Amino acid sequence: MSKKLYKSTHDRKICGVCGGIAEYFNIDATLVRLAWVAFTCLGGSGILAYIIAAIVMSDDPGYIDVN
Repeated sequence: MSKKLYKSTHDRKICGVCGGIAEYFNIDATLVRLAWVAFTCLGGSGILAYIIAAIVMSDDPGYIDVN
């Protein structure tokens, strides 16, 4: 069974991109968010990359929201 990259539906701040990346690599989402902020501040293209990732990545189909 292969792992697939999805946006997180339960660990999201804006669109769930960083939460989904953290789930895929099995690391803390805060570390991914901090790295993304650093990437944005140093290179400036982090915002564009986030928008593209939010459009391209689909939501996690296995998560059911009970609230």
